[in-house]
Amino acid sequence: MGLATRIEKNWYGRALGNLWLLPLWFLFVLISALRRMKYRIFPAAPTGTPVLVVGNIAIGGTGKTPLITLLADLAAKQGIRVGVVSRGYGGRAEQYPLVVDTDTPVAQSGDEPALLAGLGFPVVVDPQRARAVKALKDKVDLILSDDGLQHYAMARDAEIVVSDATRGFGNGWQLPVGPLREPISRIDTCDLHLVNGVDFTVQPTGYFVDSVELSPESLKGRRVHAVAGIGNPARFFTTLRQLGADVVEHAFSDHHAFVKEDLVFNDDLPVVMTEKDWVKCRHFELPNSGFLRVSAVPSEAAEENISQLLKRLGAIRHG
Repeated sequence: MGLATRIEKNWYGRALGNLWLLPLWFLFVLISALRRMKYRIFPAAPTGTPVLVVGNIAIGGTGKTPLITLLADLAAKQGIRVGVVSRGYGGRAEQYPLVVDTDTPVAQSGDEPALLAGLGFPVVVDPQRARAVKALKDKVDLILSDDGLQHYAMARDAEIVVSDATRGFGNGWQLPVGPLREPISRIDTCDLHLVNGVDFTVQPTGYFVDSVELSPESLKGRRVHAVAGIGNPARFFTTLRQLGADVVEHAFSDHHAFVKEDLVFNDDLPVVMTEKDWVKCRHFELPNSGFLRVSAVPSEAAEENISQLLKRLGAIRHG
């Protein structure tokens, strides 16, 4: 087991094994606290278009991308036009801000922006999210920031923090001893805390192979190669098993830059991946390969809370 793997394992186990990292932990906590203090004293100027940040305080996937899609759908029901800004992690463009559409190379935009643009949302990518907001602000009524909870240079009108019911906040320590970017108390300052597995669930809604949509239940009883380069690959593998698939796991790091050889397994078994990974791999044109589309399904109480928050933010734009 490599050093990085051992450190991460201790994030979701006993912190004792990572206490040798205390000097780096102290430095991280100090710098983070000073940054927060700086922006409390000198807050970023509002842009005129409300910004809703959807982020987390822990490293790893929590289901933010399907939740952003849900937020956009609920906003549309209220007549609110939504756009998305993102850092574009995993991509590199020649110049920013980058307006993302279906023709934008994923190598420039990053995987999550490419996925969201493919679903029909206006998307702008920039490592300086505040600059992306300025590029989008006159075209929409509400801007959703995909992650960016700690990007205090970007003004925001509301925040949703997302966590995972299974992984929680690990050992409760901040980086690098634990998985937290900020202390757990940061949740108290957010407008909503939504837990994946409690307040909403991420459910499969379609299985796409060669541009043909099949029922996710068609995977039942089939042995498949499952490929996931996301923050929490285990969740994807569990979803496939719940559908009745016999899963051969292939876990990659989040935002992995796939090459064709990663998906060649020298057999005839289907290859199933996440949609976020598929946008990077579709040009490989591998036979018998496809992706599982998932959607966030909220509890009744969570949907009501989200709708009320969106209504308040919509009033800022039109008030």
